[in-house]
Amino acid sequence: MNQVTILGVDISSGTMITGPFDLFHLAGRLWNGIFGLKESPCFSVEIVNSDLKPIQCTGALSILPHRTLDQVDCTDLILIPSIVDINKTLDRHPDVIPWLLHHHQQGAQIAAMCTGTFILAETGLLDRKTATTHWGFTEIFRERYPQVRLVPERLITDETDLYCCGASNACFDLSLYLIRKLAGREVALQTAKAFVCDLDRFYQSEWAVFRCQKSHRDNLVRRTQKLMEKEYSSLASIQDLAGRAGIGKRSLERRFKAATGETPLYYLQRLRVEAAKRMMETENLPFDQITYRVGYESPGYFRRIFKRICHISPKEYRRKWGPLQL
Repeated sequence: MNQVTILGVDISSGTMITGPFDLFHLAGRLWNGIFGLKESPCFSVEIVNSDLKPIQCTGALSILPHRTLDQVDCTDLILIPSIVDINKTLDRHPDVIPWLLHHHQQGAQIAAMCTGTFILAETGLLDRKTATTHWGFTEIFRERYPQVRLVPERLITDETDLYCCGASNACFDLSLYLIRKLAGREVALQTAKAFVCDLDRFYQSEWAVFRCQKSHRDNLVRRTQKLMEKEYSSLASIQDLAGRAGIGKRSLERRFKAATGETPLYYLQRLRVEAAKRMMETENLPFDQITYRVGYESPGYFRRIFKRICHISPKEYRRKWGPLQL
């Protein structure tokens, strides 16, 4: 039976602790119980922290741990929940980073959920490896951990023994993903059906809201960003944008990429897709009309851009996020 250890740190989301706990604990139990079969548990699960005091979660929720960090001799998988502030977490729990490094050296796999990725990145284990985190904290993460290859569009990343997932509810996706890896697809399917959860979701792009990266010192790029945000629907080309910024196209592309991490073209596409998403969420406009409003002439071309960025078609996006129709 695989040993799963959930790290308890203060000021984390209670769901990030109790949700994965239930999924792993009930894998092989809940499904079997529904069908009157003998229980066949796949995991032994425990919650640990530094001192056995109640874990103080957001919303004044307290969770009692089973053991202390020092009492864990060995484990197969460690789960790190979300946090609110990495500096406060490190100050309050200075023993967490050496504890994680020790157990990883002993062969434990580590999975970080949501902003828990910040804790995993602090170990240095994610340097030059892919990771993801909550879409709202990507800019802060990139600034703090430039050696990590962040792919915020992904819901889950897998580096063989290091895993990350996006925002809060993705803890269920990651738990099911790990249940499948450790106990097999059949158990994961049964657990997903018993909990009425989706299986095999891999992108968080459709939930993400594009946040313009402006924490840089290039004033020309910042002015260009403001121009793009204001006139995204009327800009004819990046050449036109460069001319209005008073700089050559190649120079703009080089400086823009250095400052924001993205090309001007991709930045413009993101702005237009975000505008289209807002229209689909609030209005019942035909997609052809939305296409023209955001600055494209070909609905087919824009549909491909939309799907490449959101990993979902405009039709599917409208069905999920558009105005309620009874």
